[in-house]
Amino acid sequence: MASTSAANGLGSALVARRARPLSAPVAARAGVDAPRGCRPRSPGSQLLPGDYGFDPLGLGKDPAFLKWYREAELIHGRWAMAAVVGIFVGQAWSGIPWFEAGAAPGAVAPFSFGTLLGTQLLLMGWVESKRWVDFFNPESQSVEWATPWSRTAENFANATGDQGYPGGKFFDPLGLAGTLKDGVYIPDTEKLERLKVAEIKHARIAMLAMLIFYFEAGQGKTPLEPLACKLLYKGNLAI
Repeated sequence: MASTSAANGLGSALVARRARPLSAPVAARAGVDAPRGCRPRSPGSQLLPGDYGFDPLGLGKDPAFLKWYREAELIHGRWAMAAVVGIFVGQAWSGIPWFEAGAAPGAVAPFSFGTLLGTQLLLMGWVESKRWVDFFNPESQSVEWATPWSRTAENFANATGDQGYPGGKFFDPLGLAGTLKDGVYIPDTEKLERLKVAEIKHARIAMLAMLIFYFEAGQGKTPLEPLACKLLYKGNLAI
């Protein structure tokens, strides 16, 4: 491609533009060097962790929508990471495929599917509505009336100041991104930035893995089957 562009007299300009590195603040916030050819959307703009400006559909042109998309990506990614671990551990422990877990053919359900669906929508809708309100009005859900099961609202307060990363004694009990000093949670900015990048990378991989698991489930297969076949094949080669 570069040689073709050079023949048209445009090669040097394109190569020069693509080779231009990210500014130090942006690269530092991203946590690692950005891939070649990816640049901020506008001069002076700060990229989100794990975001290098790759947006072919232009979904992040509006900064407000970009923040909401990142919030959605985090939530879906965290669910996906939990699901992937649950699928592997659950089947390895019980031998039951994840898409058959809980099935009881011939059993009479104590409630109808409509009741189950309505209850699920009600409970998840309540949780999602609180997250929605807190997104547009940060820390509005850390008050006593919003968390009646908590004796102290500070347990659910955002200790890091970053949307989607509450931290604190309740959400960071192991102190991975901060420390407790005299009962007060003090975030470690450097650790937090590194963990943000690591989390979003693992979240994206987990979401892709779940997509593959769905395709496998449609064929009646599980992710452990090809893994077992591969290990068995290697074992036969070793023998």
